[in-house]
Amino acid sequence: MATLHNRVSQKELKEKLYQETESRTTISFYRYFSIEDPKKFRDQLYQSLDALRVFGRIYIAHEGINAQASVPNSQFEAFKNYLNSISGLQDIRLNIAVADDGKSFWVLKIKVRDKIVADGISDPSFDMRNRGRYVNAEEFNKLTEDPSTIVIDMRNHYEYEVGHFDKAIEIPSDTFREQLPMAVDMMQENKDKNIIMYCTGGIRCEKASAFMLHHGYKNVFHLEGGIIHYANTVKEKELPNKFKGKNFVFDDRLGERVTEEILAHCHQCGKPADTHTNCKNDGCHLLFIQCEECAKKYDGCCSVECQQMYNMPEAERKELRKGKQNGMMVFNKSRHRLKKSR
Repeated sequence: MATLHNRVSQKELKEKLYQETESRTTISFYRYFSIEDPKKFRDQLYQSLDALRVFGRIYIAHEGINAQASVPNSQFEAFKNYLNSISGLQDIRLNIAVADDGKSFWVLKIKVRDKIVADGISDPSFDMRNRGRYVNAEEFNKLTEDPSTIVIDMRNHYEYEVGHFDKAIEIPSDTFREQLPMAVDMMQENKDKNIIMYCTGGIRCEKASAFMLHHGYKNVFHLEGGIIHYANTVKEKELPNKFKGKNFVFDDRLGERVTEEILAHCHQCGKPADTHTNCKNDGCHLLFIQCEECAKKYDGCCSVECQQMYNMPEAERKELRKGKQNGMMVFNKSRHRLKKSR
């Protein structure tokens, strides 16, 4: 039986990826469908994808699958055929990355979760089968020509900051579970208007559209394939592009450029910038936006304090980190720390 998890160090795997000569394609896909035994499904999926040298991050739950993957180009057809052979995944839409260097993932991780996207929904009467209507890129552009149409961004603050659709409303939160009830409350005065929801690849806005319908909204739409599919479609069909800036992605790239506009600013000096980075101090790893000048000035760190620690001998850094656990930290939760470095 194949090994069902990786046993090689992350550093070694990343080095191995950068030594590869074959091109890879970064894709994402999801589908809400019933999986009776997520653990069994996960193990079978791992063995098959590992044999195809697929890397990525995949979540499995009773409600479906949520996947981001890096596929060797020589195995791409085999990969598609394998997915198509799985009951419930036939003809699944694969979102091809907008800007891709093939270095998005270097290991395969498939995990069983309670939900494929954490939503905080506990109401047993909530039904994902009752969801909003898909709109493609052309329909999205046409609907948004009507000034009464409401466009809602169902992504986190740090995603919205670097890129979003024209006149899109931000739901000001860092978690999807908080955004769902906030969106319902914020749109009360617009219940009779057309509401279009969007996200990165479609998984969050599809669930959000179902949640809005569950709370009595009627004219709810969601963008098919999210920003990724939209950006590829408008380019292919030479349609007007209503998305501006960068699309944040949850892999090693941390973003793919859709248009040349820079909407955000460096969190250290305030200059126009939209490059996300993780603080190089292993005791921090804060996610924030940093321009090239500040990256050089602070050695890729978020503050003078972290820069000083980063430049300490490794033995001293390890001693200071003992007993400390790092969670996912993002800049908008810790801006007071960034101010110290200015």
